[in-house]
Amino acid sequence: MATQRKAPASRKKPARPGVQVQPISPCLWFDDQAEDAARFYVSVFKKSRIIQVNRYPAVGQEIHGRRAGSVMTVDFTLNGLRFTALNGGPQFKFNEAVSFVIHCDTQEEVDKYWNALTRDGGEESMCGWLKDKFGVSWQVTPNYLIEKMQDKDPKKSQAVMKAMLQMRKIDIATIKRAYESA
Repeated sequence: MATQRKAPASRKKPARPGVQVQPISPCLWFDDQAEDAARFYVSVFKKSRIIQVNRYPAVGQEIHGRRAGSVMTVDFTLNGLRFTALNGGPQFKFNEAVSFVIHCDTQEEVDKYWNALTRDGGEESMCGWLKDKFGVSWQVTPNYLIEKMQDKDPKKSQAVMKAMLQMRKIDIATIKRAYESA
């Protein structure tokens, strides 16, 4: 009689009690603004918090050029998703090749995120894209826009696309008018 093996317990154990670890999470490389950035992002998004601030040890500071005790990484969550911010130095800069999409249900949400992320030095771009004051790219995207851009009627979807291409911050009412007039 063959014995059955018991399935192994899940290997995804929280790194700390109450903190679920995602299989993949973004690490954002900053020169020396990791803690400021994490605190800013946590202030913008609901259900967000700083989990842990880790500091550079004395060992290795000659490699990274960082003072022992200065902030090395900040682990935080935004809307329940885990991120790490790293103070790694000035070698790398953010660009639009990587951005975070914020899916919004209402114009009020679009306005809230757009205004929060562009204030104090953020930069508006086109089609719902922006860079925050740290240079991180975001897309503030109404779900209505995505839905109407995928409409099976090419006249309607093209009208929506044409309207969107004229905008910086997406205006749902303008998108709706373009869709309904096509």
